[in-house]
Amino acid sequence: MNEKGTAITRANSSNPSQAAARVKRLKPVDPGDGRRRCNWAATDPLLASYHDHEWGVPIKTDSGHLERMALEVFQCGLSWKIVLVKRDALRDRFDGFDVQRVARFDQRRIKRLCSDAAIIRNRAKIEATVSNARVFIELAERHGSYVKWLKGLDASTPRAIAALYPLFRTTFKFMGPETTKCYLMGMGKIAASHDQGCWRE
Repeated sequence: MNEKGTAITRANSSNPSQAAARVKRLKPVDPGDGRRRCNWAATDPLLASYHDHEWGVPIKTDSGHLERMALEVFQCGLSWKIVLVKRDALRDRFDGFDVQRVARFDQRRIKRLCSDAAIIRNRAKIEATVSNARVFIELAERHGSYVKWLKGLDASTPRAIAALYPLFRTTFKFMGPETTKCYLMGMGKIAASHDQGCWRE
């Protein structure tokens, strides 16, 4: 969701944060379990689970952040549901997104991933994830951990939030403004609003 609490309307829409900006507030739909959710998560169990348990919830570990950043990178140009469907395979092939292990992936490992039909086979995105793991290590060496570095970033005002977009674009690969916004909302660094009537509003 964006700061105005708008929601997506299509199951094959892009990341919730991106699609949120395209439409006005919409009435949440009850998927059958008695809870009313944002429209983007109302009709699919996988999206509903992500919405209920992960969307906007702070992440506490470096590996958790690497995974979420990687999912946002892999989502570019695709639907969020596709990413969630392939999430378990991505987690397995990237060694649980252990930062140290992913940072050591070599070209042979990357080539093998590029031919693995169980994941999203985009070489640029795979290489970006490996590169970003190495940046995580560099930040951890200077700040104690990636989480500590992230915690030190100001996101208390619109101006401060706007300054984060070029920072992430120049620090990491494949993290343009929209992808960065999705990542920051998804893990709770900036507000993730919900539709009126959503049980998490």
